[in-house]
Amino acid sequence: YLIVCPKEKVCAVVDPVEPKKILAAAKKEGVDITHILTTHSHWDHAGGNKDLIKSLKDQGKSVIVVGGAKDGIPGVTKEVKEGDEFKIGTSVEVKVLDTPCHTQGHVCFYCTKADAKEKSEGGAVFTGDTMFVGGCGNFNSGSPEQMYSNFMKLGKLPKDTLVYCGHEYTLKNLAYASYADPENVELKERVKWAEERRKAGLPTVPSTIKDEWETNPFLRVDTETIRKYAKTTDGAKAMKFVRADKDAWGRR
Repeated sequence: YLIVCPKEKVCAVVDPVEPKKILAAAKKEGVDITHILTTHSHWDHAGGNKDLIKSLKDQGKSVIVVGGAKDGIPGVTKEVKEGDEFKIGTSVEVKVLDTPCHTQGHVCFYCTKADAKEKSEGGAVFTGDTMFVGGCGNFNSGSPEQMYSNFMKLGKLPKDTLVYCGHEYTLKNLAYASYADPENVELKERVKWAEERRKAGLPTVPSTIKDEWETNPFLRVDTETIRKYAKTTDGAKAMKFVRADKDAWGRR
């Protein structure tokens, strides 16, 4: 992803695992890359950092490499934590959200317009492998309690916030969601929409926080439907159940 400041003709790139494509996209937009924002250290997100840094250096350009503290991000120059804020150019404000679980230092980046008249307006959140469209990342380095906390944190963002996740897993995610939450009317419509998008060769990303509240079983763990399905009223325990259940469902 490119996050562009049109005023200054600069941009940040998010998880640039394919540097050549990123450089081509930045050139097409007529912007210079000033920041690399890395959600976490896995190779399919951070694996392009060093090559991109080198390519920019060969052009006589430096870049700020941002990543979560203690996550071992390749080439990192600015380690960040919950609540840290910085700007891309002059028009994009970035706020860091700690979302440990998939990796210990996983972070999400919440971006808004610096000159937005209403701060309650949603911007865009880049969620890496924490929240997917209709789904959730694996708990590789953390607990259900951490992922539950992460989802509740993301869920508090304005409902019109755009959700840009790390992978196009939507059809499979929504298939499981339909299995766990079969009477969900909004989910049925969402499945049809996603199928049509993919048939047309179009992405399902981004979604919105509103979409996720309506259709993502991992965000809906406190709803009566998912509580009943998970046989618990404890949100973290429901998160643990749904994650394990989806894994088991996927092996069928």
